[in-house]
Amino acid sequence: MKDKSQSKKLPDKIKEKTSSKNFIFNIIIVLLSVIIVYMGYSLYLKLDGAAGSADGSKGKKVHREIQVEVLNGCGIQGIADKFTEFLRENRFDVVQIGNYISYDVEKTIVIDRTGNMLDAYKVADVLGISRKNVIQQINENYFLDVSVIVGKDFNNLKPYK
Repeated sequence: MKDKSQSKKLPDKIKEKTSSKNFIFNIIIVLLSVIIVYMGYSLYLKLDGAAGSADGSKGKKVHREIQVEVLNGCGIQGIADKFTEFLRENRFDVVQIGNYISYDVEKTIVIDRTGNMLDAYKVADVLGISRKNVIQQINENYFLDVSVIVGKDFNNLKPYK
């Protein structure tokens, strides 16, 4: 026959196990809630930044540097370096510098490589290039946003003024 003292202890042990399970369950719920709130807030920040206007006048948004390639199309030594320095001073990310396939480019052109003409226009405006000289040639193999081909009109542009 069972002792009456053992039968009274059994419910206390069950209560202890139940309360510790409830405690762990509550901690898990709190942690999941914190994670969901954090992810929601992160999504809000990304969407808020993407909803900004083209001139960046919408609130505080995450700044994305435009990645640029600068190519010498006029043959003047050091011209791509001069344009690169100017663009970097104006917060553009120049990721590639080099020579164009020829040196007979008369007017400097800006080429949109990703389908976002606003990026190309920003580069053109900073350099003082007419928007008539901005074209679009999307190339999925390029890992940059905009190409600048410096032409023989380089001395009329902002890096040389």
